[in-house]
Amino acid sequence: MTITLLRRLGPPLLGSVVALGLTPPANAAEELRIGYVAPTTGIFAQVGKDMVDGFQLYLDDVNSDFGGAKVKFIVEDEQAKPDTAVTRAKKLILQDKVHMLVGGLLASSGYALAPVSTADKTVYVVPVSAADDLTQRDLSKYPYMVRTGWSSSQPSHPFGQWACDQGYKKIAAIGADYAFGYEVIGGFQRAFEACGGQIIQKIWPPLGTKDFGPYIPTISQDADAIFTLMVGPMSLQFPKQLAASGNKKPVIGGGTSYDEFVLPSMGDEVIGHVSALQYSAALETPKNEAFVKKCRAKYGKVPSYYSETNYTTAQMIHEVVKNNKGNFPGAEEFVKQVAALKLDTLHLHQEGREEEDVRLRQGGALEHRHQDLSERQPVRAVQQGGIPQDAGLQPRLPALQILQLAPPLAGAPSREPRSLHSRSARTSR
Repeated sequence: MTITLLRRLGPPLLGSVVALGLTPPANAAEELRIGYVAPTTGIFAQVGKDMVDGFQLYLDDVNSDFGGAKVKFIVEDEQAKPDTAVTRAKKLILQDKVHMLVGGLLASSGYALAPVSTADKTVYVVPVSAADDLTQRDLSKYPYMVRTGWSSSQPSHPFGQWACDQGYKKIAAIGADYAFGYEVIGGFQRAFEACGGQIIQKIWPPLGTKDFGPYIPTISQDADAIFTLMVGPMSLQFPKQLAASGNKKPVIGGGTSYDEFVLPSMGDEVIGHVSALQYSAALETPKNEAFVKKCRAKYGKVPSYYSETNYTTAQMIHEVVKNNKGNFPGAEEFVKQVAALKLDTLHLHQEGREEEDVRLRQGGALEHRHQDLSERQPVRAVQQGGIPQDAGLQPRLPALQILQLAPPLAGAPSREPRSLHSRSARTSR
């Protein structure tokens, strides 16, 4: 079903046009209503704020004007709860008559929101919720959904190979007990075991855990390293408590364990940790440096990946609406046009996900290992003595370039502090 902007404006407006004897121009620009769901209260409120701030910053940059269409940005609090996310989405669709839904934080929220988009034939744009199956096994169920972000296991595949190349043989994994945790650790396990490593233990503290005392002592002493996947406040608490326990093992993990939403609050306990993510505020591109400067000026903090991916998502939506002269082209056509986009974003040349999604459906999860990882830009490593708040010293590095700076070890894994993040491209070729 194709829903044009004019039809979505509803009978009252159409009646007024008819009564006046006017014919609306074919390409007239109208109001574009974007419904946004994010946790603005609860333990994930800071992450939700970063999400909303990133999208709002782009709207501010263009004066909320998408090719002549005035954007009405409606934010609803989903509290990082799937059932609440569904309720808020229904309100946005039925009451606010939005042209599209954007957002959702947790993977579980994404799995809950996608069926809503199908049932109501409403576009669902996914910048953060990284649930793997939305663009793999379940993609055919969601014709009105398009992912502008990433998939949970995506950075974990090159990271698993990297871990093998460091000489690690046995790794204990500890991660948040929900879909995103399973998928990030699962992707790492698949790649790590494919190159000869072994995940010897998996520990699942509940989502939102503050006290890791019951879990840290159970980590196997036979492990060469620890793989961690934490989200929200868990990301700050776990490394502190792990260090306090006297841990001497190398620690590696998913990017949400060390993203900029929490990293400025961390201390020396994370020096030497290595993680994988697709964005860093320290990327030395002109567009990203300008973005970081704007975020610091407006919000008083370094942008997180949650801010960047939403800023970029707003840019992609703008591009499609602009190409349609300020009109919403209809749900099916919008998804098709987003998938075909090619544009320069804050940190890479971005292309639509359509081709990648097809590869994932046909080739399985290992297709997440993009061939262009070696082209990512390296940035400076964190030095001993703490992690400064300046983004320029934020540690990130592309997966294949890590090999040049941290060569494989012949024996046991190195205990030397390294703070290098591998990186997985989002959709670029």
